[in-house]
Amino acid sequence: MTLDWTGRTLELTVGPVAHGGHCVARVDGRVVFVRHALPGERVLAEVTEDSGKSFCRADAVQVLSASPDRVEPPCPVAGPGLCGGCDWQHASGSAQRELKARVVEEQLSRLAGLDVPVTVEELPGGLLRWRTRVRFVTAADGHAGLRAHRSHRVVPLTDCPITVRGAVDAVLPERWPAGEEVEATEDADGDVHVRRVPGRGRRPQQHRGGSAVQRAAGRDWRLAAHGFWQVHPEAADTFARVVGEWAQASPGARAWDLYAGVGLFASVLAEQVGPSGRVFAVESGRRAVSDGKANIADLRQVSWRCGQVEHVLRDRRDSPEVVVLDPPRKGAGRDVVERIAAAGPERVVYVACDPAALARDVATFAGRGYHLTRLRAFDAFPMTHHVECVALLERAEAGR
Repeated sequence: MTLDWTGRTLELTVGPVAHGGHCVARVDGRVVFVRHALPGERVLAEVTEDSGKSFCRADAVQVLSASPDRVEPPCPVAGPGLCGGCDWQHASGSAQRELKARVVEEQLSRLAGLDVPVTVEELPGGLLRWRTRVRFVTAADGHAGLRAHRSHRVVPLTDCPITVRGAVDAVLPERWPAGEEVEATEDADGDVHVRRVPGRGRRPQQHRGGSAVQRAAGRDWRLAAHGFWQVHPEAADTFARVVGEWAQASPGARAWDLYAGVGLFASVLAEQVGPSGRVFAVESGRRAVSDGKANIADLRQVSWRCGQVEHVLRDRRDSPEVVVLDPPRKGAGRDVVERIAAAGPERVVYVACDPAALARDVATFAGRGYHLTRLRAFDAFPMTHHVECVALLERAEAGR
């Protein structure tokens, strides 16, 4: 008989944090993934989802014994059954970073067999009003909100405390067509750009602005307001600085920037290799490539290819000194990692937004003779479970 505990209330002791914004508890031989709880707490948890397998999902609806790290959430819709945008508003900032550090450590241990101590570093600006890019959804009454956790249900909002005020004020007080998404971006000049995304098969409609200005790596960047750029205002410059410190591309050398976006890391590499060097930038988004070419047109040592990284690398025969990659959340994957390793770079600098994907790729690199020698992790997404890592992998004979 298939188990289904949906709706059942369990009294349980919360165990360690797990990847995904929840903690692990065990009841009658089953794993319960509990949101809105902290390790060590005794809670009443209501089961919200149960597929009848070895685990189910639950929300802590009452805390019987609280962790000393528990705080009052600053957002009134951050609780059980409400907005799914944040995972850790009930934890202090230091506790959030500690939880994320444990997740990165656990993923590297479980998936890559590495025992690496991790500290998650705080970015300037605090826990609130850091999110410069947000996608709201509109309810049947035309008001915008955010979806509930693992649901299409729209939770109405009057504010979003992690989002910059300009983006909030540009969207939430207005009425919008029902069933749409509304994207808002505040750029480095404080200008807010808004576009409507009507739905599948229909083109987005720019409502306000459209061309944003961002600043990082000593440059002004003009780019599509809703294209890829780091969400936290301090993130792009921070990551560019770390990438530059670890890449150490030699004058006249060759380097690759994979998943290059608008060329932020390519610009760092280009300054290092100088006019006699070469930087090969690969990006699948046509608008990003166009913006990238325009923004670093003065760096003639950068050449661009628009295409999927795994396809483009099949044709490459050069051997770069260093490779920088910033793949999407799913990671680079075995095919890309093996092609990078086959090119024989001395160093690989990997920027990762998902620790599980990073750990899987680190394991694949290890099988090709590349060892993880340095790792930094940053709290670029406070209040959420997301964490950004920058990893340095070095070829065995070129490293230690």
